[in-house]
Amino acid sequence: MELEEVIREVCPADRNMQEEAWKYWDSRCKPLRGFGKLEELVVWLAGIQRTAEPKCGKRAVVIMGADNGVVEEGVSQTGSEVTAQVLENMGAKISSVCVMSRILNTDVLPVNIGMNTDAKHPAVRNCAVRHGTGNIAKGPAMTREECIRAIETGIRVVGELKEQGYDLILTGEMGIGNTTTSSACAAVIFHKDPAEVTGRGAGLSTEGLNRKVEAIRKALEVNTPDPEDPIDVMAKVGGLDIAGMVGCFLGGAYYQLPVWIDGFISGISAYFAVQLCPLAKEYMYATHSSAEPAARMILEALGMDPILHAGMHLGEGTGAAAMLPLLDQALNVYYGLPGFSEGNVETYEHLK
Repeated sequence: MELEEVIREVCPADRNMQEEAWKYWDSRCKPLRGFGKLEELVVWLAGIQRTAEPKCGKRAVVIMGADNGVVEEGVSQTGSEVTAQVLENMGAKISSVCVMSRILNTDVLPVNIGMNTDAKHPAVRNCAVRHGTGNIAKGPAMTREECIRAIETGIRVVGELKEQGYDLILTGEMGIGNTTTSSACAAVIFHKDPAEVTGRGAGLSTEGLNRKVEAIRKALEVNTPDPEDPIDVMAKVGGLDIAGMVGCFLGGAYYQLPVWIDGFISGISAYFAVQLCPLAKEYMYATHSSAEPAARMILEALGMDPILHAGMHLGEGTGAAAMLPLLDQALNVYYGLPGFSEGNVETYEHLK
């Protein structure tokens, strides 16, 4: 599926089904809108699935794994080899999000979209557009064509999951150095000095943080990305994992599958997807607010207020996974609560 065709054919969510879902919520035996954002979550799902009886029985965390050449600048606590090791751990179902998924009725799909090497574990899907990106402090991360291919790979993965009957996609990533590339993208998007949008990632020292900020300054000077062109920004100072997740968000909109935003890096991808296709926003939901400095900027720019504020900054889709029990409870109450007459309670009314 070509990117331009996907963008062109995205349709809005079903407003009629959203209204039907609201009516059903309001007919249940409880104070009107008493479950707050949990009610909104079910209504959002109803609009995407185009039914007032939404479901979420089969869900997957899609992990986009890629390496970043900027690690050469000393911007991370560990080396690039950790990317492949963690993706292998995901294949073996022993990474953080895999452990979480065991009690969440959720599958984890690790995708190698650009590691320095092919994955060995059979559960990791090898879809590498190229083996690692260039060092953005010295030149572009990738070509424009490679960026588009990475986006189209994400779209294709979501299409395959749609065919397999999945009801919900959670986005996640793994890539040493990707808070550097994401912060570089944020600096461009928000016209900010890198120091304002760059955090410590996976535990950098103050010296390491300074190197990270300086590497981003070099990247912006060398590459001069165009803030009005999301593909240009991704290709010059982004990463393959970011582009792959952009594809997941666009694929969700095209195939009418709900897609959850995880944290900072996933949020950057969501923002780029909305730049490319504004209607794609209707198929996204922000799950939590990452502790990274630019995470809140991204959510505010998207006009989204996540439910969870837990200070998480682990990656792997773990923040999104932490939201799943709340969705399960929302659907549990939606279908399990009796109406006012069955509960022998006088019907509540919307009062002005």
